[in-house]
Amino acid sequence: MTTRLTATSLLSRSLLRRVTSGTRYPLSLEPSARIPQSPSRTASSTSSGDPTGQEPPLPAMDSPIKVVSHIGGGRGAGGGGAIDAGRSARKPLSLWPGMYHSPVTNALWEARSSIFERMMDAGNAGGDQNQRPQTELLTKTPAQSRTSIVYKFASDDILREQYRDPWNEVRIGKLLEDLDALAGTIAVKHCSDEDSTTRPLLVVTASVDKMVLKKPIRVDADLNIAGAVTYVGRSSIDIQIEVTQVDQDGDAQSDPTALTANFTFVARDSITGKSAPVNRLSPETEKEKQLFGEREARDKLRKRKREEQKGGLENGGIHKLHAEAERLNMLLAEGRVFSDFPALADRDSILLRDTRLENSLICQPQQRNLHGRIFGGFLMHRAFELAFSTAYAFVGQRPCFLEVDHVDFLKPVDVGDFLRFKSCVLYTQLDNPQQPLVNVEVVAHVTRPELRKTEVSNTFHFTFTVSNDALKNGLKIRNVVPSTEEEARLILERMDADGLFD
Repeated sequence: MTTRLTATSLLSRSLLRRVTSGTRYPLSLEPSARIPQSPSRTASSTSSGDPTGQEPPLPAMDSPIKVVSHIGGGRGAGGGGAIDAGRSARKPLSLWPGMYHSPVTNALWEARSSIFERMMDAGNAGGDQNQRPQTELLTKTPAQSRTSIVYKFASDDILREQYRDPWNEVRIGKLLEDLDALAGTIAVKHCSDEDSTTRPLLVVTASVDKMVLKKPIRVDADLNIAGAVTYVGRSSIDIQIEVTQVDQDGDAQSDPTALTANFTFVARDSITGKSAPVNRLSPETEKEKQLFGEREARDKLRKRKREEQKGGLENGGIHKLHAEAERLNMLLAEGRVFSDFPALADRDSILLRDTRLENSLICQPQQRNLHGRIFGGFLMHRAFELAFSTAYAFVGQRPCFLEVDHVDFLKPVDVGDFLRFKSCVLYTQLDNPQQPLVNVEVVAHVTRPELRKTEVSNTFHFTFTVSNDALKNGLKIRNVVPSTEEEARLILERMDADGLFD
């Protein structure tokens, strides 16, 4: 079953009309309201179900979600006009994401929301409250969750413009939104038990690990993103995504992989909020088995490190504390010179506090996900753009993005939250003069002025470098030094996590 959503945009007017072919979704809490919708796009996917109350078979796997965008006169694939929300089939508003998202993200939300809508339509009027939790786990293959997206940049002018950055490459921050949405869609597909009488699980992003950009992503050539589940724990789901783009010269021998990313999602019961077991995974191909083994070994290593930390003081812990103190003192030594003898400080160094930037926002309903929380991809998008700006101001030249080292999603962010993003250059790696590295940390704080309280909701770590041309012209990157023990500890923790002291 294929559901096609088409939305057209008149760029000269602020009124945007939503057009679908045979499928209608809620646009407002008020039965008779009409709401302007998002920029134009056409998205099709065989993973989109039939939300009319019938229960179609599950979608074919590894079917690409094609995303295009065109200027039209308000006529979609079915030739219909603007939808009257008062006459449309009503669905719970929480199942429809805010229309802030990109055309790609909207297509993915449609693919994902159809699973929830089909389950709720087949259930009773009580919805999740009267549906039973899943009791029998299934065994699924990676192929059953594999999903891909096709960006027709070469032929779609509007879509291309939506993703173009000032340097005629793809906007990485916008791409991060799509990657998170795709990973979430894959996680939902894996957790689905093919039984409309059980309530669907909630899946949330727990972390992002080692998202590596292998080559610049052009905005004038078609792009493909594909991903699948690689490993599952009791309630966790690991997903690997690859972004591919054929080189400009069309060399068939060159590696088309432009970016790889690893996401970890966790499953929660939609009623109790507690962790819930997920379907098992049975890899089939040699590559799938290799990825499963690698993630399994990594999971065991992570658990072993946690156990070692718990018993650290009993087994040589005192020696470790002394070694840690020495490392802190070494890092703080130069910072003390800046504080005590600023005229004598090293001009090739800079205090960490002098690299800081900050911005803030109020989280809006248009930025929510299917569960009513703020979309994780939106948070990554905003964090990346602040990190890029921080590196830009620090280096003095346009930085080149290399990778997302790690992202922790510690606490959910709700609509209406006052969110503050604080960034700094945490440390630099200057050992390789051909590719100096700038490591930027962004911390998102949920601030509650009424309670005079601030909580950390997310931490992001990005790595940038600079172009070879800038280095040839004599550009030098300064060393970053801490001025407080807290800053020194943050640097050491991140260096340890990056394996710089292994």
